[in-house]
Amino acid sequence: MSSAEIICGVAIIIFSILIVAIVLFQEGQQQNMGALTGGAGDTFLAKNKSRSIDSFLTRWTRFIAIMFFLLVIGVNAILFFKLFGVS
Repeated sequence: MSSAEIICGVAIIIFSILIVAIVLFQEGQQQNMGALTGGAGDTFLAKNKSRSIDSFLTRWTRFIAIMFFLLVIGVNAILFFKLFGVS
């Protein structure tokens, strides 16, 4: 096992732990379903959704998930070419 494989394995583990942690910190999407009555959508959080912590966590979840999948695909491609000697 080379040092590059160890580093990629550790990076995959770190990204997977980060994804789980960030998803657990996010508020559920059905949290505000009971507020479907008339002016309930005019809350402070509804008006400032783009600047809230939920928006921050959503952006980071998307970024980390994309990086995780790219890393996994890259590692598998490298191992495929290494295993089958494709050049």
